[in-house]
Amino acid sequence: MQRVDPRRSSLTPLPRPAPYAAVEAGLAGTGEERLVLTLAGEGLSLSAVYAAGSCWLEVDGPAGPSVLRSRRSGRAGPVAALGLALTGTHVTVLTREVPDGPWTGRARVDLADTQARAAALVREPDWLDRLQVGHDGPATSLLAGGFGQLGLRDIRVVTHADGTAYDAGDGRVRLSATSAGPGPFGTGHASVWALDPGSLALEQTADLFFHRPGERMVHGDHAVHVLRDGEEWLVATSTWGDLDPDRDGARVEVLLARCEAAAGPDVLRGVHVLRTEPLRLPTDGLVSVGVWDPHLVRTGSGWLVGYVSASRFFRFHPVLAEGPDLRSLQLRAAALGRTATEGPTLLLRPDVPGGVVVLASDGPDGPRGAREQWVVLDAELRPTGRLDGDFPTNIPWPTLVRDDRDGASGWLLVTFDGTPHGGRVCGYGTHGDVVVLRGTADAH
Repeated sequence: MQRVDPRRSSLTPLPRPAPYAAVEAGLAGTGEERLVLTLAGEGLSLSAVYAAGSCWLEVDGPAGPSVLRSRRSGRAGPVAALGLALTGTHVTVLTREVPDGPWTGRARVDLADTQARAAALVREPDWLDRLQVGHDGPATSLLAGGFGQLGLRDIRVVTHADGTAYDAGDGRVRLSATSAGPGPFGTGHASVWALDPGSLALEQTADLFFHRPGERMVHGDHAVHVLRDGEEWLVATSTWGDLDPDRDGARVEVLLARCEAAAGPDVLRGVHVLRTEPLRLPTDGLVSVGVWDPHLVRTGSGWLVGYVSASRFFRFHPVLAEGPDLRSLQLRAAALGRTATEGPTLLLRPDVPGGVVVLASDGPDGPRGAREQWVVLDAELRPTGRLDGDFPTNIPWPTLVRDDRDGASGWLLVTFDGTPHGGRVCGYGTHGDVVVLRGTADAH
């Protein structure tokens, strides 16, 4: 975030690599102030207005000006802070009742519903390069920059190609996650974090965004797996960044970014927009409207990829594919009897038939016998057991982190739950508090 002079109301440059930007202002808290926060680029202005204890949005774009307010949630009363967020094509005004308190959404609009040209515009690099931030009215402080997150979910260990945790040399484990925005799938984006296994301190180190194949537009695709394969970084991502499951023909695919470790971006640090190619995950013989949650492991004979396939939104099951390379994958197994199972995670085990163990998470909407448990599957995706431990709400991923501090040989299960954030206006998609379970038994 960058500090902006709250005494000046002129526009200040705020170039961003992706349509994930935010500005927040401190208020005196009397309820009598009028303050306008603005994110503006060529041909499109987005403003959050607070006046007389009420909040609303003003959008002036290719389709003309419009005012958007929530009758139920727009009344805020005296507040300590006002925020304006652009996350993908969604624009949200939020307030904090007390300093450093939680944010509450007061109004939100998806530009794709009201300003189709504007929705495309905010994803264009040229528009983002010329983005500006401004305000009008009294503010005790003003910060602007990239949007962070409300909840955090879809947590995976950053690995080497053989599935072992990547060692960055500082004793911390690198994790990828989905930074949840103030709304549905299209408001989230991918991020990278560093976890101290001892203190459980969690620090964000990177934000990742993506160009789709052949496109200039930038998307906040997420539910990723980041891995180091020799001298190359691979980032497999699910195309949640613009999904509307109610749209005709809606699909989720998996894309793959390749980055040279020496000459390319350090995907574990900073903010990056990565170019991708299709990662074609087979669904031969399956009814499938989408695939997501990729997890990749290189074996002695090629690659194994675990993922989810959905027969419809939202009825889904784990799938396993294999091939000599990532462009020649073939279907190996599919667990069709599971209908709410996500987060497949592969562990190479040469001592078991098939050489791999698949961990997954059975959500509460699955069939009887496949609900709210960490299931263990074999190489044909048949259940062989489960991990013991508390099962949080939602469909938490089974992410295991070895904890070898002080000569101990234990495990952490680093996952998330379904805790929502941001209130009624933000709705579904904001969820995810990080949950850590400690175990001492060998997880194998």
